[in-house]
Formats: sequence, structure tokens, C-alpha cells
Amino acid sequence: MIQTLLIIEDEKLLGLELSRHYRKLGWEVVLAATLKEARELLISKTIDPLLILSDMNLPDGNALDFMESIKKYVGSTEWLFLTGFGNVPDSVRALRLGAYDFLEKPCDLDRLDLVIASASRSASMSRRVIEQSLQGHRRYSPDAFVGHSEKAEQVRKLLTKLTQVPFSALIIGGETGTGKGLIAKILHYGGSRAAQPMIEVNCAALPRELLESELFGHEAGAFTSATGRHRGLLEQADGGTLFMDELGEMPLELQAKLLKVIEDKKVRRLGSEKEITVDVQIIAASNRDLEMMAKEGTFRADLYHRLCVFRVNLPPLREMVEDLDELVPLFVAEYNAKAGQQVKQISADVWQKLKNHDWRGNVRELRNVIERCVLFADGTEFPAQWLQLGTSEKVSIDNNYIHLPLDGSMALDDMDKFIIETALTRSGNNLAAAARMLGTTRETLRYRVKKYQ
Repeated sequence: MIQTLLIIEDEKLLGLELSRHYRKLGWEVVLAATLKEARELLISKTIDPLLILSDMNLPDGNALDFMESIKKYVGSTEWLFLTGFGNVPDSVRALRLGAYDFLEKPCDLDRLDLVIASASRSASMSRRVIEQSLQGHRRYSPDAFVGHSEKAEQVRKLLTKLTQVPFSALIIGGETGTGKGLIAKILHYGGSRAAQPMIEVNCAALPRELLESELFGHEAGAFTSATGRHRGLLEQADGGTLFMDELGEMPLELQAKLLKVIEDKKVRRLGSEKEITVDVQIIAASNRDLEMMAKEGTFRADLYHRLCVFRVNLPPLREMVEDLDELVPLFVAEYNAKAGQQVKQISADVWQKLKNHDWRGNVRELRNVIERCVLFADGTEFPAQWLQLGTSEKVSIDNNYIHLPLDGSMALDDMDKFIIETALTRSGNNLAAAARMLGTTRETLRYRVKKYQ
């Protein structure tokens, strides 16, 4: 792809020489003799230069003043300055404004070629990042939350409003598999921080020590295995969004450190004495009721109230069964494309089974079921035999045995909760008897009863 180089130079011979040279190197070169001419080219979008190579002092003004006034129109363009009267204040100001380099005339052409090549790589990388962000914005608009039910429409309306305001923190609630990760992406890529990084961390997937190091970072020697400096996720998300999934599993002492970062907008790496300023939008998610946990003292109330600037509650799929009409064809098309299948026909019997199922694993379970059926399909007919939904067989009790699904339709916490509920029911809510039945202590069982409310 041919890229555009804008040269702003009032010395006619130098401008023509540079134009001729860089056209030979494959650039589309546009030459402007004044800042007024350059402004008209840039604002009218007649050109979209990858690089701007400009003299510092033009007949109608200073190029640094011009850069400062025009930069919002050419945010992904690198600037290079040539000057015959270089001075330290000008060079400092140029770099502060974001110029790539500041060179004195006469500049050796070979050196200028190297700087131009380096600047073009930098500008191309910036444009790729912006394009990826735009793609994310298009992919993760509020319409990505699919469904025509009233509850789905309410969620979309709320998401549309939230993407239009610069919120600092937000909590997403809902059962496992309802799409909390998707909502986080919609809020990030649809908002004002879309061009900045989105960093994700699952607080339940990491032990306490590793989670602390991952979040806050560490200096070399902070602990035994810390052989080098590590930028924490809060630093990496500076200017963008940190999505913290399963926040309810974060230890209380780390919750206190997180609250301090949110309040002070500063983070300190482990083993460091220096605080680093960060600007991070926090999106927290949990399938547990954080408000209830805050009341019970198992989650910091001050952190909960600081994060709960807004709250998005995602309804379970069983309350939006009519949305299967849109979700099922969408997932079938997705897995057709991935697996090279041609599944098109879904029988009335299959539809009935899908709509009668309770979908304990919500959209995640539905996606797993559709993937399995499409992959095992032999033709265009959606294979009913691979649904494997059952009815009450999904979770069943047979004498002294409990049968649980291992197809992704039921989360580990839900299995744990079901087992405890069953034991308590069989023991007449006698905690000691239920603990003996499960081979554990009353204290452990009491903790889990409280955990699952």
C-alpha cells in the first residue's frame, strides 16, 4: 500500500529535491509551501499522510504552533521537523508535543532516510492499533448482546447509555455463563477508551501471592522468584480498562490495596518505594452477590460501594427463552464457518427440546451444545442425537449418589452448592449430620453454607 508523505517546505529547491527522492522510494509525496496550504490539505482530508516532514519556520508561522493546533485532525501521523536554527527549547517542545524527531539542516540524506523509515514503522503500528480498536468497536457494539426479549432490550438500552458516559467503575452481576465478559468488551470498545488497552484478569484463577504480583507489579528482588521488574496489570491498563472477573474471590487484604489504587489513582509495585500514577476504568464481574457479601463482611463494603457506580445485572437464559430464536442460528453460523459445515435445517423437535431445557449454564452451555451438534453433523440437518440435554437427568439423585453434568453446563460452584443443598435436605438441615455425610467438618460446611447464602 502506497503511503503519503506531506512535506512542508518553503525553500523551493529543497522541497523539490526531497519530493523527487521520496517518490523514487515509493512514497506518494505532497508538497506544501506554507502552513495555510498544509492546513487546507489536512482539514479537508484531501490527504491522510502517514508522515509529515516540516521546516520549523515558515513564512506564515511556526510549525510547532501549527502542529499543536492541527494534531487532533491527524492523530495517527508522525511528525519530523527540519530547522536551520535549532535550539534546545524548540527541540524540547517538539518532543513534548509528540514529534518523532527534530533534525538540524543541513541533514544528511542517508540519515534522514533512516529516520523516515523508523517513523513510518511507528506510524503504521499506531494505525494498526487504531484499526483494531475500531474493529473491536464495530464487533462489540451494544447490538452484540443478541436477543429480542424485553430483558435483552433493557440490557442493550443500559449499555448504550453507559458507552456514552466516562464512568470510573462498574459491576456486572449475573449467573455463570450469562455473558459478563462480552458486556465488559462492549463497554470498553464502545466507550471513550476504545483506543486504549483492555486488560483482563480472573481473580479466582490465581493464588493470592500471584494475584497481588500480577495486579500491582513487582521490582526485581521483591520476592524469591522476582528476577526482574514486572509491570502490573493496573499499569498495563493505564488509560484503558481493567476487567476483573470473579472479583468476589479476591482476598480481603488485596481488596484494601485495590481500593487505595482506585481512590488515589496511584499504584506501587511490590518492593518499590515509588508510586506510579494510573488512570484505569475498572469493570468488575461476579456470579456471587457482592452486595450481600459486603453486608456479611466477606467482601469489603467500601470497595463494593466504590465500584458500584453503575451496576449491570444480566438475566439468565431461562428467563429469555424467546431469544433462542436469534442465538441458535447465530451460533450455528459461527461454527459452520469454523468447521466448514453446512448445517441449515433445525427441526421442530429440536427447537422444542432447546426451549424446554433449563439452561443452568446459560449462554455458555448453549454455545457448547451448538458447537458439539454442528461439529458432529453429517449434512445440513441439525443432529438431535447430539443435543444430550435430557430433562431432569442433567442433575439427579440416585439413592446415595448424585449425578452431575460434565459438559460445561454447570459451573463448579453450582455443583458444590447443589451437593451441599442435597446433603442438608437429606439431614433435615442438621449441620453436623450433613458434615458427616459429606466427610467434612462443621466449620468447613458452615463456611460453604454462608458462601452460597
